[in-house]
Amino acid sequence: MPSPIIPIFRIFDYQKAVAFYVDWLGFSIAWEHRFEENFPIYLEITKGDLRLHLSEHHGDCCPGSKVLIEYPQLAAFHQELTAKNYTYMKPGLHEAFWGAWTVNVTDPFGNRLEFFERK
Repeated sequence: MPSPIIPIFRIFDYQKAVAFYVDWLGFSIAWEHRFEENFPIYLEITKGDLRLHLSEHHGDCCPGSKVLIEYPQLAAFHQELTAKNYTYMKPGLHEAFWGAWTVNVTDPFGNRLEFFERK
């Protein structure tokens, strides 16, 4: 069986990435790597079984990507996000035409995450 796919998102500011992914979305930092001080950072963040890589390195990926993430108990997750009152994002819980509930968020670098739960 193949290993899980781990998307890589391009980021440009470590502090903004932490505020969005860790403080607001509830991910944890699994590990970080820099070749030397004042070099770009590369890190893995996790939330349960979900893993994402975030990179400041120019050639790793393009900003503005999108991932679709199946997420159980999406309504509860949406309430958790709403309660945190994040200044830069107020996502709704929407019924998609393809038979799912969705919560769409965009990180400070233009990357989009669409969390969904099948009906």
